[in-house]
Amino acid sequence: MLAISTDFTPTLAHWKKELNADFSMLSDHMRKVSELYGVLIPQMGIANRTTFVVDTDGKIVSIDEGAAALDPTGAETACSRLKKK
Repeated sequence: MLAISTDFTPTLAHWKKELNADFSMLSDHMRKVSELYGVLIPQMGIANRTTFVVDTDGKIVSIDEGAAALDPTGAETACSRLKKK
């Protein structure tokens, strides 16, 4: 698992510690990744909260947006389906 955010690195370090996260959090402060994945809200300079599940071939197999992106259930289900393939 990997988190990518438009927040700066020090902010992400804070949240990683606060959440006791055991995964990497990368900064997309230049907004390049957010733009490429189609989740950037240019007028606000932020990205829509989105969870992508990407298979080992690099294919996006699941997308959750908004409040659903905060709940790991959808991503866990998609990952479980991938394991069974």
